[in-house]
Amino acid sequence: MNAEKTFARADKQFNAKNYDAALKTLEKLKRYEPSFKKTYILESMIWKELNNYVKELAAAEKALSLLKLDKPEERNQAVSALVLIAYALANLGMTEEAVEKIRLVIKNTEKKELALLSLSSAIYYGSYLENFSDESLREFYAGYKKLLANIKPYPRKFYDHEKIRVGFLSSDLCWHPVLKWTWPLLTSLDKNRFVSCFYANVEKPDNLTDIVRSHADVWRDILNLTDEQAAKLIRDDEIDILFDLNGHTTDNRLPVAMYHPASVQLSGIGYVNSTGLDCFEYFLADVHCASKPEYFVEKFIVLPHSQGCYDLREDVDPAEYPPCVKNNFVTFGCFNQFKKINASMLAAWKAIMEAVPGSRLLLKNGIFSMEDGKKFASERLKNFGFDLDRVELRGWTATHPADYNDVDIALDTFPYTGVTTTAEALYMGVPVVSLYSDRFGTRLGRSILNNVGLYELAVDSYEEYIKRAVALANDWELLTILKKNLRPMMKKSPLMDAKLYVSDMQDAFIKILNEQKNLWREKNFLEGSR
Repeated sequence: MNAEKTFARADKQFNAKNYDAALKTLEKLKRYEPSFKKTYILESMIWKELNNYVKELAAAEKALSLLKLDKPEERNQAVSALVLIAYALANLGMTEEAVEKIRLVIKNTEKKELALLSLSSAIYYGSYLENFSDESLREFYAGYKKLLANIKPYPRKFYDHEKIRVGFLSSDLCWHPVLKWTWPLLTSLDKNRFVSCFYANVEKPDNLTDIVRSHADVWRDILNLTDEQAAKLIRDDEIDILFDLNGHTTDNRLPVAMYHPASVQLSGIGYVNSTGLDCFEYFLADVHCASKPEYFVEKFIVLPHSQGCYDLREDVDPAEYPPCVKNNFVTFGCFNQFKKINASMLAAWKAIMEAVPGSRLLLKNGIFSMEDGKKFASERLKNFGFDLDRVELRGWTATHPADYNDVDIALDTFPYTGVTTTAEALYMGVPVVSLYSDRFGTRLGRSILNNVGLYELAVDSYEEYIKRAVALANDWELLTILKKNLRPMMKKSPLMDAKLYVSDMQDAFIKILNEQKNLWREKNFLEGSR
């Protein structure tokens, strides 16, 4: 067997998305050439595409065991293995280990683009870690800025447009949670006062992309443009305010913003932390989630109600009664990303279940759709002391919102809270208990709950978190009342008041543009008078 030719066949099958055939080809290759290193890299990539993070991790670790980072001819492959390992670890909830692997990627890669992506990932993953140090955050921010130090920003320029030209920079203008929180903003700005321009870095456009595009005054696809080319488009379009909706999340185009092509630049909604980049003057917040300003490079622009407006894409009726009435036991649930569930959360949940005899825990995530993922999570819970007979691990279902009818009380995660899942739960009549601290990313659950009027369910200590969950579990009458009233409460709240939200955002746009224009004029006046 010719290993190179066999691998080439598997690679071709992979690129054609014929994953089963590619895996079979690689199995043959492993039998005849078990030490052929590229085999395991490709195998890991296939498992990544199939969302089987357990097998992705195993294959990537096997590849790394055959490679040497200190050998120049093997370094690129070893770095590729590290990237795959980090991604798998993060999705399996082993975020600290993932960040350490990313450090190795940053240290060993010679590719600037990969280094930038890795630094963004490290910064993003830091939001999942309860004890992620300020020192580590500053280290990654500095590394990111250093790689972009050669970018020369455009000279600051303000325009006298009749209408304010707002540019939205995002990769998530498609079926994505970000769209659920920005829909009125993206489709309903007052066209008498604003011009909506979109800079879409969308890899897989869909029907929602088409709808947003139909509302756009200007639409630019920048997926295949360089950062410099995209920045020039924005500059040529004379954008007054550029609103980045990605931050350090997947497929971001932060380097475009580093050129500072717009008069004023703002970030927020899609990301829960500072970008660490002084090319942004502002970060979007609201009165409930604004945190200590020292954690941010940007200045907060604080909305009076909610930083986002929840727009429902699917509408399923909640059950008439909470499931405890039928089951005769309480079911706690969490549908947040599995990587948000850390040891501290598990300890709190275990304490809650111990305080509520007979209670159950329902966890739902795509990782549980595969036996490997379910087995991995079960082992983790078992090692933590959970009785697995009282835990259900449920994969994704076609009728997702209806699954909230199987939950009495939703338990939010910390420090990276749920956002869309919290709104989904409340809309389905399920109360959510959320924990917050002085960091922005921990306060999004608080913002949602406060906007609905459930102030007492957002707490600032693990002790109170446990107490509130247990108290709710012991009050089935209150659970029944909430089941019937949470949806009406939410519909009447700022969370779903599109007209109010758009008005708040328009006021914010006007405020930050005038504020920055006045500062710029003052600066020019002082410099001119010297």
